[in-house]
Amino acid sequence: MSEQSAKPYLVRAICEWCADNGLTPYLAVKVNGQTRVPASYVKNGEIVLNVSHAATRKLTVDNEWVQFTARFNGASQEVSVPMAAVAGVFAKETGYGFAFTVANDPVASLAATTSPEGTPVEASADGDRKPRGKPPHLQVIK
Repeated sequence: MSEQSAKPYLVRAICEWCADNGLTPYLAVKVNGQTRVPASYVKNGEIVLNVSHAATRKLTVDNEWVQFTARFNGASQEVSVPMAAVAGVFAKETGYGFAFTVANDPVASLAATTSPEGTPVEASADGDRKPRGKPPHLQVIK
């Protein structure tokens, strides 16, 4: 029998710790082909999601998925994130949390940078792609 990943347990623990201390839990997610998030909010193949009870409805964090419904720009949308795509969980106010290694899948990365219609996620109104800067990262602050 193989050992289960500690990641879902750590995600749940940080979310619970945030709730107990009046902090806001955020998930950093590497978007891939299985991830269902609003494409317009994806930057450089990543998205950061507020997963507080005030910001979500029907939040479930199990060993395989993080799922909830939330409002994005006033429209309710369902969000599904495979646990393998979670790059980190942290408290917005303090930055305390955990960062995880996420395997890079070139095919999924390509899919993450396009919308369902096949247009680039970061395309500007005139169709030019914005230059990519350094990808965001989590930092432990003491």
